[in-house]
Amino acid sequence: MNHVVEKHFRQAWESAASTYRSTSSPFVEQNIGLKAHVQRVMPLFLTLRSAEGNALVTAMLPPDGRHDPAFKIIIVGPENRDPYPEHGEAIRKLGEHFGLSLERIRCYPYGGASPSRR
Repeated sequence: MNHVVEKHFRQAWESAASTYRSTSSPFVEQNIGLKAHVQRVMPLFLTLRSAEGNALVTAMLPPDGRHDPAFKIIIVGPENRDPYPEHGEAIRKLGEHFGLSLERIRCYPYGGASPSRR
């Protein structure tokens, strides 16, 4: 979707993987719990899609979708466009599902500025 969340996903994956410590000593089984560890500690990355499967909105939520006041939630549309005017209701429902408040002022990183000016 050509947006900032792609960069955050790669960074979060690398950071989470770097904190993994194997509980197994055999070389072959060293990374057997890596995927589960990464899923537990890294943010949730979700994409809201149209009925046809087209990506409309991408969200980066706190790990496990749990409220974390220190976590910066990011919600963007394709190419960092503002998804709120067109998909605000779906974003609100996503927030309800996780018990999070996903207001534009807090979650859309570009505020009133055009994403091309970042």
